[in-house]
Amino acid sequence: MNREELLAAIDKKYTAMGQNPDVYLSGLLHAEPIKYWDYIQLDALLGLQIKRTELPDEMVFIMYHQINELLFKMILWEMGQISYAEDINTTQFEMHLMRISRYFDMLSNSFDIMTAGMEVEQYLKFRDTLTPASGFQSVQYRKIEIASTQLINLIDYRFRKTINRDTPFEHAFDHMYWQAAGKDYQTGKKSKLLTNFEEQYKKELIEWMKEYNTVNLWDKYIQLPEAEQQEKKLINAMRHYDHTVNIKWVMHHYQTAGKYLDSGKTNKKATGGSDWHKYMHPRYQRRVFFPELWSEDELENWGVTNLEGYVTI
Repeated sequence: MNREELLAAIDKKYTAMGQNPDVYLSGLLHAEPIKYWDYIQLDALLGLQIKRTELPDEMVFIMYHQINELLFKMILWEMGQISYAEDINTTQFEMHLMRISRYFDMLSNSFDIMTAGMEVEQYLKFRDTLTPASGFQSVQYRKIEIASTQLINLIDYRFRKTINRDTPFEHAFDHMYWQAAGKDYQTGKKSKLLTNFEEQYKKELIEWMKEYNTVNLWDKYIQLPEAEQQEKKLINAMRHYDHTVNIKWVMHHYQTAGKYLDSGKTNKKATGGSDWHKYMHPRYQRRVFFPELWSEDELENWGVTNLEGYVTI
């Protein structure tokens, strides 16, 4: 596009908006060129790491989790492009799913930063200052789960038969699988970890559940024409995403926790107070986003048998 064409396009764009194009051109004349550090807000970003102790490795812990949250935001951005696309085709669907999976691959592989990047002795000291905070309380991760699948697949499997699509959202929320990390179902008593999380995010998450009730990834998939649902590349992308999030990433997290909490120097609960072995391991969670795309044998051995070779059909 030459200069005359650019000027004509600018004139057309702003005239259509009811704006005077000359004002915008005048503003461009006086504007300072953008700089890298201003564009990504570098000073603000690098000022967000506030340690609670004098232990150097706490800085690794803080920055690592902040990077995770940035990646979660990228994942939610991609999910929104699937959920709110009109007449999405299988090529677009697969493209966004594989982007999301690559972000989770990056998250999975990055656990080496934690396992090899902090001294156990330092971690076991500064972790006590974090109680009752926990990665459990990542609202973005909970949103990713909710936007991935129908809610029934996130309900604690012990209560699934009592819940269906007509169940009030608040009741479903109170029986999500993650509640097991901080709730005694016999007494109804909740841990400080859970009450803090719900005070901050319960209302927001229930609204999110309503928003994604019919536009989550599974619902968008089954809204495709039946012939498109059978496309192997899309099915493989769905299975790859499911496996990556619910087995691969979870197991990397589980193994990292084991290094520090089962180090031989101590055998502790997670900072939130949960029995992290049972809460984190996929064979206990039985969390599968797209159970219809897996065989009975694969589901039976979820988190027990390595399904890496079965992701592609």
